[in-house]
Formats: sequence, C-alpha cells, structure tokens
Amino acid sequence: MAKNPIQNPEQMYRYILNNMLDESESLRLLRETTSTMEHSMMQISPDQGQFMALMVKLMGARSIVEIGTFTGYSALAMAQALPVDGKLIACDVSSEWTSVGRPYWEHANVDDKIDLRLASALDTLDELLNSDFRDTVDIVFIDADKENGVAYYERSLQLLRPGGLVIVDNAFWGGAVADPDNTEADTEAIRELTRLIAKDTRVDSSMIAVGDGLLLARKREVEH
Repeated sequence: MAKNPIQNPEQMYRYILNNMLDESESLRLLRETTSTMEHSMMQISPDQGQFMALMVKLMGARSIVEIGTFTGYSALAMAQALPVDGKLIACDVSSEWTSVGRPYWEHANVDDKIDLRLASALDTLDELLNSDFRDTVDIVFIDADKENGVAYYERSLQLLRPGGLVIVDNAFWGGAVADPDNTEADTEAIRELTRLIAKDTRVDSSMIAVGDGLLLARKREVEH
C-alpha cells in the first residue's frame, strides 16, 4: 500500500546513514578530507557511493569508465567493488583535486585498479573508442561538466557492451530541474539529457532519488 511522501527527508536520510551505511575506512577518511575543501559539495554522498558499489557487483562489472573524478571518492567506492583484475579508467582535468584521492586509493590497495587519465574527457573517450574499448565497458559513470552531458552520453553508449550501464549524476541538480523559472545553462543541459535518455530506444532507463538524483540507462542487447 502506497504511503504519503516522506514528511521529513533529512530525518529519513539520517536514518539511512545510521542503519545502512557500510563505508570502508579509506572511503570515510577521503570523505572527511574532501569535506574541508572549498568545492566539497562536488563529492558524491556516502550512500550513493555504496549504491554504485552494489551496482558494480550486481553487474559483475570488470571494466568501468568514470567521467569526472574530483577527489576520487566515487572511483574508490567502485574500485573496491571490482574483482582483483578489474579496471576503472578515471577521466579528469585536475591534478590538484585527483591528487587528494591518490593516497586513499593506495590505503585501500586499489590504486593498481584505477587508471587516471588527466586530459579532456572527450579526448580520452575518443581515444578509447579508437582502441579496443568499443562495446566492451560494463559501467560508465558521468559526473562532469553538464554542458557536454549529451556528448558524454553518446560516447558512453558506444563504449558500453550490450547490457552495460550508464549512471548519470546530478539528475536533480539540487531541485533546479523541477523549477520552471530556472533556465540556467547547466539546468537546461541536464533537462536536455534527461529528455534524450527518457525517449532513447537504445536503452532501458530510470531516475532514482539517490544523492542528487541518478539517471540509470541500460544499453539494450538488441536496439529497437
């Protein structure tokens, strides 16, 4: 039986963290370190990291591409869920931000699973598409600049194997996407990508209320 919408989402969120959060020491330390930084709001929430790690395991993923790494919390969460021979290619442009996470990747003994590429993400994705990665990747996580969201998504679908999964962060954009008066460029870019995925016959999709909202798109085995 359906219940009324949650009346106190902050209280409910604390309940989730208090009762279901399973965060490694390395993740906790990295999260706490990042929380002191000027752009700490760019870090995903710990429950989102746990959800994404579960998706890695449910997918039986061995290869991941991450577009936008920041200090590396999401990369660490997913890398810890990969098998010993799994690989995560992390795309970012900032050596300053990613250097924060490296010691914690090493602390968790997963630094050998993470291949950090410091360059334009579009350039890195094109390089991967021109090598042996096309139609092979299990999961792509998109958490970078919003203006290139469609371009990231289209390349992600080419990289993914049939049955592979795209995870797009910031689908809610702090609630801005639901505000008809908000026409800022990033908000409009997220709306455009959402509309594209919702109507895309190449994928099965869903939007869920985890973190700042996640868009999930599974590449169909046979395109319709």
